[in-house]
Amino acid sequence: METRTLEFEDHQVAGFVYGRGDENLRALETALGIQVSARGTVVTLRGSDEASRLASSVLVQLYDLVAGGHPVAPSDVERSVRILQDQPDLKIGSVFLDKIFTTNTGRNLAPKGLNQKRYVDAIRTDDIVFGVGPAGTGKTYLAMAMALGALQRKEVKRVVLTRPAVEAGEKLGFLPGDLFDKVSPYLRPLYDALHDMLDYDKAQALIERNTIEVAPLAFMRGRTLNNAFVILDEAQNTTRAQMKMFLTRLGFDSRAVITGDVTQIDLPRNAGSGLVDATRVLDGVEGISICHFTPDDVVRHPLVMKIIAAYERSDARREEEREAREAVRNSPRETSA
Repeated sequence: METRTLEFEDHQVAGFVYGRGDENLRALETALGIQVSARGTVVTLRGSDEASRLASSVLVQLYDLVAGGHPVAPSDVERSVRILQDQPDLKIGSVFLDKIFTTNTGRNLAPKGLNQKRYVDAIRTDDIVFGVGPAGTGKTYLAMAMALGALQRKEVKRVVLTRPAVEAGEKLGFLPGDLFDKVSPYLRPLYDALHDMLDYDKAQALIERNTIEVAPLAFMRGRTLNNAFVILDEAQNTTRAQMKMFLTRLGFDSRAVITGDVTQIDLPRNAGSGLVDATRVLDGVEGISICHFTPDDVVRHPLVMKIIAAYERSDARREEEREAREAVRNSPRETSA
């Protein structure tokens, strides 16, 4: 067991680093399997040399963040550990302080992990970016924030939000109303993200002026989208033809972000996913980035991460069992003379 001590300068700042009831220190213990105790401005770490060294780096960098006015929660501690485990020399502030957009309530939106940071940087540098991974990893939300930021800075003249109108495993039957009323339920998640960032009246004004357009994917056919930031959400439910159609709508001074979760495909069994196909076909093409998220990147309720991981383990076991049955079925059988 390695024992390491840290001493901070400011008692108040150190208290915010520790968290209410030392909840941030408890999160650090759980994440690294070490013992952490604090008395005043002195913190004592007990654990393996590698774990205590990493914990020390996390605490020092979180102290700098808090001293600069950035609040720290237990989830930030856990994410900091994962970031420094992946890239020990990285400054946590380069991730958590990378302001993307400021919402109508004054909240600054920034990446919450290394893969989100890579995703945001890819959107800044490449004209087409794929964000692929489980629900709750911020794929659509961050893309929306980047789109609104680009609109605010006048880098684009409009934002186009689209997704395929595919039902998630159940038939809704006839929907009343005009065309807008019929497709609106499918587009609700995009509206939710939009209204979380912009004042409702301002968002509606932008939609009425067609500066922000929310439409089903079918409406994209035959169009050329110039000077636009285009987001295709739920792209796992596009067919190959739909994906090709969408990607070829991109005009001058435009960029596109395509998001989806290949474990939640709602297409008929005989229809291949356009997202799966596109990430295979376009891998390595210059100007196109493909960013993959994992359950560790989930930023919803902590149980969401565990649920996704449990389903992944279950799917892996089922696939192993299927392959074993297939091997037995295809193995040569002995015949009697």
